[in-house]
Amino acid sequence: MKILVTGSEGFIGSHLVEKLISKKIHVKALVKYNFMNSWGWLEDVKKLNRKYLTVIAGDVNDYKFIEDISRDCSHIINLAALISIPYSYEARVSNFKTNLGGVLNLLEIIKSNPKKILIHTSTSEVYGSALYTPMDERHPLQAQSPYSASKIAADQACISYYNSFNSKIIILRPFNTYGPRQSTRAVIPNIINQIINKNKKIEIGSLFPKRDFTYVEDTVEAFICALNAKNIYGEQFNLGISKDFSVLETIKLISKIMNYELKIDEKKIRKRPIKSEVNKLLSNNKKALKILKWKPKYIGSNGFKKGLIKTIQWFEENKDKKFFKENYTK
Repeated sequence: MKILVTGSEGFIGSHLVEKLISKKIHVKALVKYNFMNSWGWLEDVKKLNRKYLTVIAGDVNDYKFIEDISRDCSHIINLAALISIPYSYEARVSNFKTNLGGVLNLLEIIKSNPKKILIHTSTSEVYGSALYTPMDERHPLQAQSPYSASKIAADQACISYYNSFNSKIIILRPFNTYGPRQSTRAVIPNIINQIINKNKKIEIGSLFPKRDFTYVEDTVEAFICALNAKNIYGEQFNLGISKDFSVLETIKLISKIMNYELKIDEKKIRKRPIKSEVNKLLSNNKKALKILKWKPKYIGSNGFKKGLIKTIQWFEENKDKKFFKENYTK
């Protein structure tokens, strides 16, 4: 087995590459080309056995390039995406070019190579605010941001290629993954870093939204399960712990763990447009548990606390890294 992982330099991607290499699976890790020749978070895994890792710089939007580098790969795991919802309000066209256009390139490649398998990464944002809970894979799709619209389009493109051409496609849909290496623009690392930097108040947007937070180790394990599963093409799987926490509850828990005297400053600039805010995401993960044989470990309130402790420890240990010297409050 040789696997092409797109978006390999990112938060989930770097953890997945690490896991695959530890299992002695050959990985071609695609990182977005940049003038600094940076490998992103893969810089942290350079010390691992390079026998199983080949890092390639390029762009998922370049069809011929992707076709060439994936030629000897049995699987493509797609994690390449522009993921910031606030950024998607400003960079609408870029979101669709990468989040849909890049996926179309991958779909064309597996269409022309019937033995190849594509594992595509979706997002719980495609569901929008919960119409019922827990949310199963039949929940209606609601585009409440340009980002979610681009991901809905990509998911539907994958399904259309499965239905039209019998292409081998699996869709995994993580619910709010968190953990070490996550961008400081995401809510959990943002809160942690504000406390580390001794802010007098936690600057935050809306406090009421609820999220089904899933620790990154559990999310990565689901990808491994999908690689090992048989005859599940065309299926979609929710990856969540079926437990939700409000932003306020999350701030209180992090503050308690970090011995921070809680003070909150709600900032209008940090809030999504009212119709764009996703109020509640709570997964029904029974399908993943049954078919993928996925067994998340960081479940319930205790699991969430355990994952937060590990996340906080990592950010505290890495607080002096150049990456975290950016303005984390934006």
